[in-house]
Amino acid sequence: MEKPLINITYCPKCGWMLRSAYMAQEILTTFTEEIKGVALLPSETAGVFTIKVDEKLIFDRKQMQRFPEIKELKQLIRDEVNPSMHLGHSDVNK
Repeated sequence: MEKPLINITYCPKCGWMLRSAYMAQEILTTFTEEIKGVALLPSETAGVFTIKVDEKLIFDRKQMQRFPEIKELKQLIRDEVNPSMHLGHSDVNK
């Protein structure tokens, strides 16, 4: 099975490139073996900030009215790419 690509689409006019790059770094560090990579995609539309695993939308800033916390983002990605993976301190206490 081919490893998924994470796409972060962000609004460059809103100044969200650095936030996107930071999230990409965290994702790449955590999911070294599970993903193909992270693509940062500047949006033509103002206010856009979405995160997809391949084509599946897992976070939309407009729907949620906020940005994801890194811990939350890692959990959302883990649930898509390797549900049995333990995230250490970033994991939910169940």
